[in-house]
Amino acid sequence: MQAAAATGADALLVTHAADVRYLSGFTGSSGAVAILAPMGRGVRAALFTDGRYSAQARAECPGMRVVIGKKSPALLAVEWLAASGARRSAFDSRQTAVAALAAMRQALPGKLRRSFFVGADGLVARLREVKDPGEAAQLRRAAALGCRLFEEVLEYIETGATEAEVALALEIKARMAGAEAMSFETIVAAGRRSALPHGRASSARLPRRGFVTLDFGVLLGGYCSDMTRTLHLGKASQREWDVYHSVLEAQQAAVAAVAPGVSCGEVDEAARSVLRRARLGKCFSHSTGHGVGLEIHEGPRIAAGQKQLLEAGMVVTIEPGVYLPGEFGVRIEDMVLVTPKGSEVLTVASSKAWMEL
Repeated sequence: MQAAAATGADALLVTHAADVRYLSGFTGSSGAVAILAPMGRGVRAALFTDGRYSAQARAECPGMRVVIGKKSPALLAVEWLAASGARRSAFDSRQTAVAALAAMRQALPGKLRRSFFVGADGLVARLREVKDPGEAAQLRRAAALGCRLFEEVLEYIETGATEAEVALALEIKARMAGAEAMSFETIVAAGRRSALPHGRASSARLPRRGFVTLDFGVLLGGYCSDMTRTLHLGKASQREWDVYHSVLEAQQAAVAAVAPGVSCGEVDEAARSVLRRARLGKCFSHSTGHGVGLEIHEGPRIAAGQKQLLEAGMVVTIEPGVYLPGEFGVRIEDMVLVTPKGSEVLTVASSKAWMEL
């Protein structure tokens, strides 16, 4: 509530699913959390959901007030805040649609509609950026499962197999190993398609000779993993070998730069400067990384010019890549935990050494 109070609000309304889970533990698809801290009284909080989740919500949120209703959880929460004496409520303007905000205003008494809501970007999302030891342990487990899956799926990577077949084998193994889902649509991009940064698995067949990029993650205990490995089928050319090792050097330089107090822009520059020296800088077309946790893309953003400083407990990806349209592409990605004295690579169990199959 301190962040909400800084906006002049005495309440906070949270509707984004990941934020709701973070604050309450509720994992259902329809929920809202309302927090009220009126002057001179203790903080009160409640979770609002619908009848589908009555048993689940009470089981997942022991000790928290749970309100079951027939209206939208957000509207129930707004009505409760107004009836409880709230005068201004912060909400995340990045996660709230214009139509949803209009409906929430209509749920208020007329005298409150004009001034009740105070837009504040990412209040809960910023809290989620720094993981506690339990969250870090869960991310470590998710990352370890991802590494294991990569090693197991190697037997399916062969000339003539389709990208979709490789992705399917990986996803079946993930579910059999206990993953709740994949954390995003699996990327398998081979040959010329490896030059597509987001070349999702297609019916294209793996070539006799060329790169294969796998970018995937699992959802385990609610937390995401994310990793990328690029390998080569057949004998590579000197140019392919050189590009791969330039990307590997850039990735290792950025990982080495991760530490508390270092800006996100400095980490990005550590990777980018290596590729510029290799005359590949213009072929690196995206940011170096992002935070990962309950969602696959969270803050902080590891990108050029970003001033935000890394803090112990943050988990970020480091994933530089080089893409040569019509030829090939290479990306290498690890999950990295910022520690009090430096960093820990969570996907270290999977080798990044050059691999020819």
